Amino acid sequence: MNIKIVGKELKATDAIKEYIDKKAERLAKYFGEEFDVTATIKTEGGMQVAEMEVKTPTDRYRAVTAHRDLYASIDKNIDILEGQVRKMKTKRDQQNMTESIRNKEVAREITPETSIEGEIIKTIYYDIKPLTPEDAKLKLEERPQDKFFTFINVETGKVNVIYRLKENNCYGLVEPEA
Repeated sequence: MNIKIVGKELKATDAIKEYIDKKAERLAKYFGEEFDVTATIKTEGGMQVAEMEVKTPTDRYRAVTAHRDLYASIDKNIDILEGQVRKMKTKRDQQNMTESIRNKEVAREITPETSIEGEIIKTIYYDIKPLTPEDAKLKLEERPQDKFFTFINVETGKVNVIYRLKENNCYGLVEPEA
């Protein structure tokens, strides 16, 4: 953890430096020792302004507050920075959960020696929702990269597939008999 304190029109005393060091240690539980803190303190009008920036190898967080008391301004900045870090951490955790193994493509590496012709080498999982054929057609139109769309037909309760035909921007419907 590297801390740099800059005073603009305001001298950074040893007490302020120690206070910023002590408060910045609260951020160490999120980053370990791999982050830099730059604190800029100044006076604007009758207010004490503290600006803090935290840089990590992957992210950057910034907070600026003004208060009559410089120590209160520093406290508020640390609270804001902690909130930003927690929010980013939660966001990343949610992204990792949604990209679970169930949603990822499962493909194993095939080498010429081990490949068997006609073998299933890729599986994709997705949800099937109850829709009318017209709604399914609209869903397929929203996805120009897809060639087909699987859905449960609301009218029959059976799994159907709607697909694009090559001619005239038309569609085909696959519906089971039994």
